[in-house]
Amino acid sequence: MSHDRPPDSLPSDSLVIALHVDDPLLAERAAALLADVPGLRLAEAGERADLALVAAAPAGFEADLEAPLTPRELEVLKLLAEGASNKAIARQLRISVHTAKFHVGQLLDKLDASGRTDAVTHAARLGVIDL
Repeated sequence: MSHDRPPDSLPSDSLVIALHVDDPLLAERAAALLADVPGLRLAEAGERADLALVAAAPAGFEADLEAPLTPRELEVLKLLAEGASNKAIARQLRISVHTAKFHVGQLLDKLDASGRTDAVTHAARLGVIDL
């Protein structure tokens, strides 16, 4: 993203924002709107940002999952996002550890994830959960 002002002309307390938007037109609109906001600066390519703005998944994007998540799987997913272990999930949902493991396995399959963190990341990208 480029902007009209050179980075060294901004105060050192400016907030540097990175835009992560796949749609070029939306990215351009967002950049134009943010360009003139005092105290904000868009990050240059490769520059570390203080904040990242990520485009939200469109409504109904969860429909792209091969199989929709059950209400119980959504509960388990939210606990996974909090870093809960299978034992903690089981305790909180009052289910067995075996059942918690089963639900985690189902989530990994449905979200095509390689692990717990990957499942949470995929779910967030799909708009299934908010982090």
